Amino acid sequence: MGLKFRLFLSFFAVLHLIYGQSPSKPSSTDIYHSLQKLNFLGSAMYIAAHPDDENTRLISYLSNQVHARTAYLSITRGDGGQNLIGPELRELLGVLRTQELLAARRVDGGTQFFTRANDFGYSKHPDETLKIWDKEAVLGDVVHIIREFKPDVIINRFDHRTPGSTHGHHTSSAVLSVEAFDLVSNPKAYPEQLQELGTWSPKRLFFNTSWWFYGSQENFEKADKSRLIELNTGVFYPVLGMSNNEIASIASSQHRCQGFGRPTTRGNEGEYIELLKGEMPKQQATDLFEGIDTSWSRIEGGEAIGKILYEVEENFDFKDPSKHLNSLLKAYQLLQNVRDEHWKSIKLPELKELITHITGLYLEASSDFAYSNPESSVNVDIESVNRSDASIVLQQISIGDLTQINPGVSLENNDKKNYTLTFEVPPSTSYSSPYWLNKKGSLGMYRVEDFDLIGLPETPPAFEAKFLLEVNGVPLEITRSVVYRYSRPEKGELYSPFNILPPASLSIRDKVLIFDSPAPRQIDVVVRALRDKIEGSLKLDVPQGWGIDRNDVTVSLQNKGEERIFSFMVTPPEGESEGIISPVLMLDGEKLTQELVTIAYDHIPTQEVLLPSETKVVRLDIKKVGQNIGYIMGAGDEIPSSLEQIGYTVHELKPEEIQMGTLGAYDAIVVGIRAYNVIDEMRFKQDALLDYVNHGGNLVVQYNTSGRSGLDFDNLAPYPIHISRDRVTEEDSPVEILNPNHPLMSFPNKVTKADFQGWVQERGLYFPDTWDKAFTPVLSMADQGESPKEGSLLIASYGKGTYIYTGLSFFRELPAGVPGAFKLFANMLSQNKAKLQQEPPVKGK
Repeated sequence: MGLKFRLFLSFFAVLHLIYGQSPSKPSSTDIYHSLQKLNFLGSAMYIAAHPDDENTRLISYLSNQVHARTAYLSITRGDGGQNLIGPELRELLGVLRTQELLAARRVDGGTQFFTRANDFGYSKHPDETLKIWDKEAVLGDVVHIIREFKPDVIINRFDHRTPGSTHGHHTSSAVLSVEAFDLVSNPKAYPEQLQELGTWSPKRLFFNTSWWFYGSQENFEKADKSRLIELNTGVFYPVLGMSNNEIASIASSQHRCQGFGRPTTRGNEGEYIELLKGEMPKQQATDLFEGIDTSWSRIEGGEAIGKILYEVEENFDFKDPSKHLNSLLKAYQLLQNVRDEHWKSIKLPELKELITHITGLYLEASSDFAYSNPESSVNVDIESVNRSDASIVLQQISIGDLTQINPGVSLENNDKKNYTLTFEVPPSTSYSSPYWLNKKGSLGMYRVEDFDLIGLPETPPAFEAKFLLEVNGVPLEITRSVVYRYSRPEKGELYSPFNILPPASLSIRDKVLIFDSPAPRQIDVVVRALRDKIEGSLKLDVPQGWGIDRNDVTVSLQNKGEERIFSFMVTPPEGESEGIISPVLMLDGEKLTQELVTIAYDHIPTQEVLLPSETKVVRLDIKKVGQNIGYIMGAGDEIPSSLEQIGYTVHELKPEEIQMGTLGAYDAIVVGIRAYNVIDEMRFKQDALLDYVNHGGNLVVQYNTSGRSGLDFDNLAPYPIHISRDRVTEEDSPVEILNPNHPLMSFPNKVTKADFQGWVQERGLYFPDTWDKAFTPVLSMADQGESPKEGSLLIASYGKGTYIYTGLSFFRELPAGVPGAFKLFANMLSQNKAKLQQEPPVKGK
């Protein structure tokens, strides 16, 4: 895939035509707005670390008020965050958040880019971040993307001068941007990029500051503002019928898995940007592009094009935009002869789409199914209709080199023409899946070896249909991604990407299997046919020392979509052991080892993700006391299924089920992560939960986030406790057990320092920093160079029962199968059965 196509794909993001989405159906005002953007030849890039870091107000302002070609470069895909709307974490969360960013860009008009950096979780300092990320590689990606996009203006979300004051990823994004600003013009920097991209010299670099970075409004008022520019990003767009801040709110609200939904706002709204490099605008203090020719005169041969297009903009006919067709066609012919390949590759597709819009020309290529396989036949339904009096002749329709028809028909006003193309998917066709997940990466980096894919938000579409037309005698080529169009009675018309998938998917439901005894256990492999007639042989690869009852099981599935379960008996070793089990299906000489995971939400296109099909197995000597656990789900986690793995019976408690005196049947109740943040009813249920503890229950409360003043919740615990923003991010940081004989560390499982080995991503987060003397801290831990934190795990007796608050990241450790985390969690669930050394406090004393 060449550079021109990548720019073409970026353009489609701007016009709301990302494949898999409903086609754009613009009104006259939308067309006029696109014309305004067509007539501005300037680019801006906003740079930050994660999805939801971007300032949608500023991106929308640059795109819709300035009319600049505007991009957001997110260094990561947000893989290390959390998910408020579903179970996706890590790689799958990165896929979800990628699509949410694309949804936001479809609203605010921006384009989206990413580097190969992996969001490995919270980092306290950029030194740690850039070491884990492989700074030179990520810096090369930033240089690559800037050289490709060629922004005149770059704006950083974060301050590169304040390391250690915020998330290390945040500061690192600014550090990389500042360094890249100087490197992109240096031919000695990443010279391997130059043959395709060349060098580039941005004009200005800014930092998007605010009073928050100064600590208070008062400090900000006193600060030197000589290098600051204030922009009013609350402007109203009559053409769009909305204010810029309304658009920004809607765009930001696409980050649903991060809980960023918010009401729209209106009215004046100031944004400040501080000049870091380049010349300060002087003539017009708010013109970020001052001194840059953003007119058609910017390119050789552009003046004649601009003369035509500016006149169309000035005299635009909102009642009948097709009156401007001949002018646009003339500009199109002139633009084809322009030598500036960069701007030509951007403006030609924009101008072609404008021509299709003013004529009401609708072109669609829809497959008869959502996916197919290599060496399979695909039917593609073509719809073409001209909704104007323009003379449009449909000369040819083709899908790559696979199939072609030559209708040679005139598309009369509103007379729809339908065709069907049938082609065979070549055997060498790659499977559709997020390209950055195709090969195993490292903790900090995704592995992407194709130079042309670096920076792209998603994998290019599997197939495209090319339409060759003559519009008023002018040859025009229009490309449309092959999509799948369908309908649901409850939702109406829907679109999804058309994908190429393997013949079958293999999956084991549980991604971690805990064996708490040497007894054999049945493991079920689900084989799903993704084509008709699957005839193969299935086996299970198990770790050394583990036994299996059979292999080479015959698999026979006749129909696409059919599923069958194949069971194996797996026997663990006598002693503790860990390993990976992988199903393998031999089919027509091909070794299939992948699982197909579907991510489906209404606000994004359905995503099909292929991941290695594997399950971690752990032989663990673990004891537990009690059986019935009540679990109050918070922001979503997999702990309930993890507890069921070691033999607990878990009942999900709904808020309405939490009533005074009705909870005694539970041996323990666990409150899920961020439950007090995301469930409003919890503040009205706390008395019932504490009454349960007082009468002998065991309540385990997992972490909740706090604002700058702590969690606003008076009776979170039976005694005063303050939740801070303290966290320990180094998953291998030393842990000291303050009292090894405390029941929490010794009953019913002995927990030692060895049980804190193999933890993933972090130790924990949002630890309390002050607490009542009734609480006993049992662990101490700290990141390198920091003071010890003792608030990760606190326990207190209350009445006849036990209350535990923990910020340890069990929601990451249990699904990852960390043995020590299981032992410690089992101990927490057993504490009201432990023989405590001291007499428990009496309620009210």
